[in-house]
Amino acid sequence: MNLQSTKTLTNGVEMPRFGLGVYKMTERDETLQAIDKALKYGYRAIDTASLYGNEAEVGEAIRHSGVKREDIFVTTKVWNNDQGYDETLRAFEVSLKKLNMDYLDLYLTHWAVPETFEETYRAIERLYDEKLIRATGVSNHHEHHLQKLLAKANIAPMVNQVEVHPYLQQDALRAYCNEHGIAVTAWSPLGRGGVLDNPMIMEIGREIGKTAAQVVLRWHLQNDTLIIPKSVTPSRIEENAQIFDFELTLAQMDKIATVNRNERFGQDPDNFKFNF
Repeated sequence: MNLQSTKTLTNGVEMPRFGLGVYKMTERDETLQAIDKALKYGYRAIDTASLYGNEAEVGEAIRHSGVKREDIFVTTKVWNNDQGYDETLRAFEVSLKKLNMDYLDLYLTHWAVPETFEETYRAIERLYDEKLIRATGVSNHHEHHLQKLLAKANIAPMVNQVEVHPYLQQDALRAYCNEHGIAVTAWSPLGRGGVLDNPMIMEIGREIGKTAAQVVLRWHLQNDTLIIPKSVTPSRIEENAQIFDFELTLAQMDKIATVNRNERFGQDPDNFKFNF
């Protein structure tokens, strides 16, 4: 496994297991520099969303990176107040224009808005049929949300991006996704930094000469979870990716499994409120 390693989605598309998340990157030059650094270092996936307000910068950074567009896996998401069938199709056109691209690799429903998430996913299926996206997916969907989609979908979601980290391991949801061929991507794979002072994780890091963050990111990979850690700091962008020269033992993986608290640092997909 290396920085360009991929997971094969159900339709045969290869999705990088490791990428850069750009949430809260709102300063233009800082965003451009972070993406440029990541791509130069070897990252091949960038995860954004309409909510983040930086799709234009993502597109600009990719165009000027020297890396071919087809070699970069680009994900964006439709925000909650743009959901619904027609609304999602319009929101996609806006995102595509901001990114200044002909297609996207993956388009996600950002949150499962109760009244609209099924129609939103139906629009994503249409975008896939029209070859405007290479893969379909959702974000922040519990098992019961996925069950509703699978009952009606012509194309099952290929990806579910959810909060996963050692304090919220989501075993049941990950097992359900695995059973149905849905790849799981962890947003906030480090628990917004909240898991990095865990004594057991720090001890494992000392044992193998790695940081707590590197231990956690490697734990995700060995659990077959895709990850998109975010950072604008060049040294951290490098450090986060330096997880392919070691492997956690089964005993170390078992130790990390014991720190689960079912603790969220973000909102619960069954009870979320946003004031944007």
